[in-house]
Amino acid sequence: MVTIGASPGPSSRRLRGVGHAGGMVADSRTPATAPAPRHAFGSYRVCLVCLGNICRSPMAEVVLRAQLDRVGLADRVEVDSAGTGNWHEGEPMDETASDVLARRGYDGAGHRARQIQPSWFGRYDLIAAMDEANLQRLRAMAPDPDDADRIVLFTRFDPDRAGRGNRRDAGIPDPYGEGADQFALVFDLILGASRGLADQLAALLGGRPASSARVSPDPAGD
Repeated sequence: MVTIGASPGPSSRRLRGVGHAGGMVADSRTPATAPAPRHAFGSYRVCLVCLGNICRSPMAEVVLRAQLDRVGLADRVEVDSAGTGNWHEGEPMDETASDVLARRGYDGAGHRARQIQPSWFGRYDLIAAMDEANLQRLRAMAPDPDDADRIVLFTRFDPDRAGRGNRRDAGIPDPYGEGADQFALVFDLILGASRGLADQLAALLGGRPASSARVSPDPAGD
């Protein structure tokens, strides 16, 4: 796997489209409740978002899928990931992130980074941001208030972490360019949030039939 080069700083970020900046803004330390499905039938769709979509969000995508399988929702919830920045588009997962997953029995091969677009928001029942900065970027991109209300800080789903610390350390820190120990810490934070979200979705969707009545468009097609 190719080792990714240095990530550009915020000044070189190019975000495509800015939309609704509103929505209900909750304290990032409080526990979150997964939003109700947009539709009565079809899959519940989740998008996990970090900055470049090569470290945190693709790790979370893999781990959350495994947790959904644990609670019997593998056929009822679709999970993918994206970044708010576009400079890593088409690149594989960061090598250290992939190695940390592999050592724990997860497979991150096949991932290719994408940048989230405002036109995608209406397709998701939940968009989960890895940190406060990306949470705010996503809220600014949201086309309307309902879309903005469906954007949540991912760590708020971890019942053991929500309510602790302060707003600055409430999210999952960016491990890009750091060593395996930092990626291992990120994995632990992702696992806690993934377990909590999967448990919530099991309760939310427990009586909901798996159905292919709603056709889900492919975000990569935009």
